[in-house]
Amino acid sequence: MDDKHLKETPVSSDLVYDGSFLQVRRDRVKLPDGSETHREYFRHPGAVVILPLFDNGEVLLERQFRYPNAQVFVEFPAGKLELGEDPLLCAQRELREETGYTAKHWQFLCTIHNAIAYSDEHLDIYLAEGLTAGERQLDAGEFLDVFRLPIDELLDRIRQGGVTDVKTIIGAFWLDKLRRGEWNPPVG
Repeated sequence: MDDKHLKETPVSSDLVYDGSFLQVRRDRVKLPDGSETHREYFRHPGAVVILPLFDNGEVLLERQFRYPNAQVFVEFPAGKLELGEDPLLCAQRELREETGYTAKHWQFLCTIHNAIAYSDEHLDIYLAEGLTAGERQLDAGEFLDVFRLPIDELLDRIRQGGVTDVKTIIGAFWLDKLRRGEWNPPVG
C-alpha cells in the first residue's frame, strides 16, 4: 500500500531537553498537502515487558509507585533498554533484578508502541516460563513489591478498573489468548 499521501517530512529538528531517561524534540515538518507545522515528541530507547507465568497458571506481578500519576500501579516486570542492549538479555536482566526470578524458557510475543502520538517508545513483550526464585537486585532508588496472582483474577482486576497500566493489560490479554489456544506467538 502506498502511504505517500500520509507521510510528513522533517524540515528541521530541535533538541528541547536531553535527560538521562529520554529526550524531548520539537520538529518542523511538511505535511502531505505542502503546509508546515510542528511536532513535539519524546525519544525513548525502548523497553521490555516480561510476562512471568508459573506452571499453575499464576503470573508474577509488581506494585510500584509511579510519580507522574502519584499512585501505586500493578504491573508486569519491565525495564528500559540500555544503549545497544539485546532486548532478550534486557528482559532476563530485568526479571532477575526486579523479582529475583530467572526463567528457563523465553518466547518473544510481540512489539507494541504505547504512545504513538507523542513518543517513539516501543516495548518488546516476552513470555517467561520455568521460573525459579532467587534474590532480587533492585537498582538504587527502586522500590516495589512482588506478588503472584491467577490470570483470571488479574483479568477481573482489569475489568473492574483496578489495573490500568497498558502494558499489563495487553500482556494479560495475550496470556489469556495463549492459554485458550486462540493465538500462537511468532516462531524464532
